[in-house]
Amino acid sequence: MAAPTSTIDLSAALITAPVPIGHWLAILPVAHCITLGAVLLMLRGYPRLQAWLAIPGLAALALIDAALLAKVAADGPLTMVMGRWLPPFGIAFTVDLFGALMAFTAALAALAGGIYALADIGESGRRYGFFPLLMLLMAGVTGAFLTGDVFNLYVWFEVLLISSFGLIILGSEREQIDGALKYAVLNLIATTLFLVGVGILYAAFGTLNMADIAAKAGDLRGTAPLMTLASLFLLAFGMKAAAFPVNFWLPAAYHTPRIVVSALFAGLLTKVGIYALIRVMVMLLPVERQELSPVIALAAAATIVVGALGALAENDIRRLFGYVVISGIGNMLAGVALGGLGGISGAVFYALHSMVLMTALYLAAGEIARRGGGFSLSALGGLYRQSGGFTALSLVLFLAACGLPPFSGFWPKVILVKASLDLGAWWLAASILVGGFLTTIAFGRLFLLAYWRPAAIALTPSGPRWRTGLPLAALTALVIGFGILPEQLLALSQSAAAGLADPQAYLHSVFPEGRAP
Repeated sequence: MAAPTSTIDLSAALITAPVPIGHWLAILPVAHCITLGAVLLMLRGYPRLQAWLAIPGLAALALIDAALLAKVAADGPLTMVMGRWLPPFGIAFTVDLFGALMAFTAALAALAGGIYALADIGESGRRYGFFPLLMLLMAGVTGAFLTGDVFNLYVWFEVLLISSFGLIILGSEREQIDGALKYAVLNLIATTLFLVGVGILYAAFGTLNMADIAAKAGDLRGTAPLMTLASLFLLAFGMKAAAFPVNFWLPAAYHTPRIVVSALFAGLLTKVGIYALIRVMVMLLPVERQELSPVIALAAAATIVVGALGALAENDIRRLFGYVVISGIGNMLAGVALGGLGGISGAVFYALHSMVLMTALYLAAGEIARRGGGFSLSALGGLYRQSGGFTALSLVLFLAACGLPPFSGFWPKVILVKASLDLGAWWLAASILVGGFLTTIAFGRLFLLAYWRPAAIALTPSGPRWRTGLPLAALTALVIGFGILPEQLLALSQSAAAGLADPQAYLHSVFPEGRAP
């Protein structure tokens, strides 16, 4: 007589009750981006109309993400399942405070970039699809922040990569093609490693739902190759985030596209890699993160110092800012290595600060080139005499990038240094401080040469245009606001870190009746 086989009652996995209206907010940002991107693509022959539809669309995205953040902050994580299948069978969008914060900040950066693009992207660039590609990029970025499924995290990475390939070659210049090749090769290798990790993950767990994996990881720790998985994900996401020693593609690529594209890449793309690393290593594989923490800490320290030294050596402002991006990634990695409420909240705070700051810095680089005639420090000069207001705005951004008070970069560094010293990792705290010191020297050199030094040729005064001045001023105001009034953002970062360290609310959102068998 054959032994009975266990079966799953699939009828019990079907959704029968109506989905609460508030839960539709979980997928509305992605649906909005994809729909608007398709509409803009159909309007390819009308570049002016395309541009003026995109800006209200980006503003609407920011409002939707703000509503989603308010909902999650008030009620806790929420889940929306695609189709009629409950998790872990159905594909879920699960939004917690960490994902909602990242999505909202990304929408603000994209809105600023979209407004700046009205001046930076000409009719030819619009016809070749800048605004549809921007909306597709935001669909990928937002989808990665909001998904509750590891395979769909991979899918949204692919979506943002496809759109970023289109954006980086917009203009078809030789330098852009060269930068795109370097950008593509390393990112495709990272994507392949990520996909291999996803395959091993599914073989070990039989599921790709993040909540289900977090719930099962403790039971499978003795049998599944979780350390192999953690190492694969660390390498893949480290490459995407441009962490040492796989960081060389970023300064070789980010200076080649239009300046607004560089700003969006610097503000958003590397942060998706950091987000994925925090989500997987802290929430899904916390024990493995703890065991790998010495390796992550060494990579963090090296990333901070190498990025700061690279910034010191550069003559091109765009490449200099690329190394500043890398150094910032090191600070976030330090938070991942430290773990705990202090380390993770510091990494979250720094990520939010960096999304705003790096977008603003690259937009400022565009203004420097417009006013000074280029990006080379050797040729620049006299910007202070030309515009005291722009000089003051730039100085705020430079001080924030160095981590000096009273601006936004100061507080996450304080949190990370304190967390390092509390754990006895004095050398990691020293690397954060040394990186800040070297970055200060790099920005001091930039300020002295481009702003304070007299111009080699007479410059024609050029006042700010609202299309470039408004987004730059708005992002700078956020940098100042985060620095002077950090309490709210600090509280949100700590709550997001607590939710990652103890994901019971996340799990309950996905499995309100308990985890499925």
